[in-house]
Amino acid sequence: MKLTPIALVVALAASLTACSGSDDATSQPSPGGPVSIKVARDPGLDKGAIAAFDARVAQFEKDNPTIDVVPQEYNWTATTFTAQLAGGTLPDVFTVPFTDGRGLIERKQIADLSGLIAGLPYANKFSEKVAQAGKAEDGKMWAVPIAAYGQALHYNRSLFKQAGLDPDKPPTTWDEIRSSAKQIAEKTGKAGYAELTTDNTGGWILTTLNYAFGGRTEKIEGDTATAQLDTPEMTSVLQLLKDMRWSDNSMGANFLYDWGGINQAFASGQIGMYVSGGGNYGSLVTQNALKPADYGVATIPLAEGGEAGVLGGGTLATVSAKSNDAVKAASVKWIDFFYMRKLADKDAAVLDAKTTAASKQPVGAPQLPVFDKATYDESLGWVKEYVNVPLEQMKPYTDKMFDQPLVTEPVRKTQEVYKLLDPVVQAVLTNKNADIADLLKKADAEAQALLDRK
Repeated sequence: MKLTPIALVVALAASLTACSGSDDATSQPSPGGPVSIKVARDPGLDKGAIAAFDARVAQFEKDNPTIDVVPQEYNWTATTFTAQLAGGTLPDVFTVPFTDGRGLIERKQIADLSGLIAGLPYANKFSEKVAQAGKAEDGKMWAVPIAAYGQALHYNRSLFKQAGLDPDKPPTTWDEIRSSAKQIAEKTGKAGYAELTTDNTGGWILTTLNYAFGGRTEKIEGDTATAQLDTPEMTSVLQLLKDMRWSDNSMGANFLYDWGGINQAFASGQIGMYVSGGGNYGSLVTQNALKPADYGVATIPLAEGGEAGVLGGGTLATVSAKSNDAVKAASVKWIDFFYMRKLADKDAAVLDAKTTAASKQPVGAPQLPVFDKATYDESLGWVKEYVNVPLEQMKPYTDKMFDQPLVTEPVRKTQEVYKLLDPVVQAVLTNKNADIADLLKKADAEAQALLDRK
């Protein structure tokens, strides 16, 4: 779902628009000639993050003098992406969650990069689970997995201290999360725990908690997909949230959070705990001015026995289907340089870390590897002297993140099912008399209708 490698800024120069991704043969650059590519950069970055990005662009253009890189503000959200895709307003290089990969490939809404990707030196090193997200039915990779994550429990260490809780010992069960949230709310007046509920993120996090309780949202048998929303596990999750909201009064007053909104509220000290991707630290610092001393992260508690697991996902780098061959080639060069080489090559990793650290941006925040764990561990060693994140405060997560059972996101109609779950969790948090059984019965029927639709 939501994705978060360190990202991208600035407005697009209109005079360069025609240089990139055009279907007009007369505008296509000659082989080896100049080419301009528009690349995604996250909106709202601070000056240091912009400086770090611009430095990386300068390094790339020095090594590739015939390629002009033009930043364009872009951040994937479910509510805007479809319109951007249909309207042709996306940059040439843009990112999408793993859940969107197969559908975009099947509909040929992104460029087939398989030949170019096959030529990259690490093409055969991807984790198989990670690689599947960017592959077509025939096994060819159209999109490059640039980051992977497992969901985590983010918590505010300062609010823990104010509430009389030990920030070095975060909750390890959902009962402890509930009691800690109540204590934070009572002692500090802040939301002890908050929940994402809008722009498909409500369904994303509800599915995450369902996984942690041992449930699943779909069952796949051959070509048949069966909705599994109306289950004891999902009922237990919603009942927990209802109890925290109405019995404990520990969830604050905002029940319409999107990803950006909850990050901002957390970074400003308004939220004690929330669940999101484990690699969220970079975004919290570069976009929300999080104070590093306030930050803590832990693994999500899992129900004992059964099929409890941690929802895992990631981010794909893709290229517009409208791109000509020269733009596609230049775009893969950028993807290789900006996202990938630092994960697999020592010199590239050191250059990236040195440049990023010089701009006082985070280096060394935890994330799951797109390659194998050995390569990940080796890459951390390469950049050890530049790591500037509070690793000790992240140990409740990093000490366990590789030991958890990782479960992929639902694979059929993922975003559509997430969307229909948004109002379910909203209803539970805004209506004291919400009927959980009725909500799930209706949602299950709606989900099945989506899954039956070809």
